[in-house]
Amino acid sequence: MYVLGLSCYYHDSCAVLLKDGVVVAAAQEERFNRDKYSPVFPIQAVNYCFQEAGITIYDVDEVAFYEKMFLKFERTMLSHLSGFPFTLKNFVQTLPLWLKERLAVPYYVEEELRFKKPLWFVKHHLSHAASSYFCSPFPRAAFLTVDGVGEYACASYGVAEGASLKVQKELHYPHSLGLLYSIVTAFLGYRVFSGEGKVMALAELGKPTFEEAFRRVVHVREDGSFRLDLDYFAFNRGEKMHNRRFEELFGPPRAEDSELTERHADIACSLQRLTEDILLKMARHVHRATGERALCLAGGVFLNVTANSRLRNETPFEDIFIQPSSGDAGAALGAAAYVSHTILGAPRAPPLRSCALGGSYTNRQIEVVLRNKRRKYRQLAPGARTAEVADRLAAGQVVGWFQGRMEFGPRALGNRSILAHPGLPEMKDRINKVIKRREPYRPFAASVLREHVEEWFEGVGDSPFMLEVGRLRAAQSGRIPAVTHDNQTTRIQTLTRGENGPYYDVVEAFRARTGLPMVLNTSFNEDEPIVRTPAEALRCFEETGIDCLVMEDLLVER
Repeated sequence: MYVLGLSCYYHDSCAVLLKDGVVVAAAQEERFNRDKYSPVFPIQAVNYCFQEAGITIYDVDEVAFYEKMFLKFERTMLSHLSGFPFTLKNFVQTLPLWLKERLAVPYYVEEELRFKKPLWFVKHHLSHAASSYFCSPFPRAAFLTVDGVGEYACASYGVAEGASLKVQKELHYPHSLGLLYSIVTAFLGYRVFSGEGKVMALAELGKPTFEEAFRRVVHVREDGSFRLDLDYFAFNRGEKMHNRRFEELFGPPRAEDSELTERHADIACSLQRLTEDILLKMARHVHRATGERALCLAGGVFLNVTANSRLRNETPFEDIFIQPSSGDAGAALGAAAYVSHTILGAPRAPPLRSCALGGSYTNRQIEVVLRNKRRKYRQLAPGARTAEVADRLAAGQVVGWFQGRMEFGPRALGNRSILAHPGLPEMKDRINKVIKRREPYRPFAASVLREHVEEWFEGVGDSPFMLEVGRLRAAQSGRIPAVTHDNQTTRIQTLTRGENGPYYDVVEAFRARTGLPMVLNTSFNEDEPIVRTPAEALRCFEETGIDCLVMEDLLVER
């Protein structure tokens, strides 16, 4: 039984294919059309899923969509009507999108895919909850979902057991933590969807001097529910979602690409503290209300790694599972999983251990690309490849690493990664400046051998999807400056030989040479989606300061 899950028309459009409840393939459309956070119907991602499974649309039993579009349309129209006439401009701009695309999902599925059966529409936050619970190892758990907005819900919690998910409570638009984070992201001069991570990093450089200002804007209850004071916002009333009163509290907004000041860092820090405080209150309330020992988390807000770590370490839950593709791409997986397990009765699949759900390339396919581009290369035996890469990393080279199936979700986890020596003080600035070409304060993650994590970090255990941070132990202070924030924390991916194979072997070989059981890991891209094909990896290599490129067993040098 094949179930296809889809998300599209807002951001992170995606296709996911399940066979008898097990994920066969998953990919975001951005990886194919090279439009970051692409919202379009994911036709290329769908085609990839079919190719990976060796099927056609005629083999697909059901198609699941990640939200109920008519319910979302109802909320949108009511919001426009309540703000009339100030919302007229946005109404005129968005109505054609609704009529042409968003309300026509069944038509597009039939037209683009030739699928003629009725679709399943799963509520947005139920899709998020299912994406986490059905990928978790828990037979029973509480769930908590937090994002910008679905149909009406911006957050929800409940209990899942077996194939059943029951929502107990929701927080509705416009009182949204994800939306607030995005509003402040835009206020600080960054682009929504891509800039929230920059704000989280900037927060580490500031002080929470705007906490009192945020308390006037956001009224938080002890259970984590809250209300935004709408006197400070301008929802649907123009290009900006904040208003003059907001600027009276926080000062003028920052223009994109203008200088960052201490005030901007302090606003980011205060926002981050508020976010963590709300999420901790929410999780503690969910524990009191459900009495469950395990918690499943999903929704775009749970890409906030600092908050995630505090949830694991400062709440009563014994265990937590975070959906690695927490945003709307992961909701496509959740919609398909809900239909597979809850509606159609497929048995629970094994827990998700790897995000390597995208396409892969053979040495032969890569050779064709290199020859067509007239690039010299040499082939390495697998053992020699491990030693060669470890030697180059130990010598301070930056390595483009392209191996196996592409990762699903926003993180590069050792299949489409740029690797470097974490112990060299100059490495962070070098990669930010000449490879990633981004802000100098942006941090990098560390891929760490699981058996060595406790020797180096506090507050982190298993973190296979790079969704948590650890604090560097005092005894290791100063040894890995390229991946350590000013506050001595590091975003961590833990590696095991069983799950990470060749990547684990490289890090182990690097440890044997340097004494450091980790490498710096950042996504294989510049200002674009993570590379998908050998041609894209080669182009990124040629246009940046990467020293060498390893694609499967083939080495390309400058």
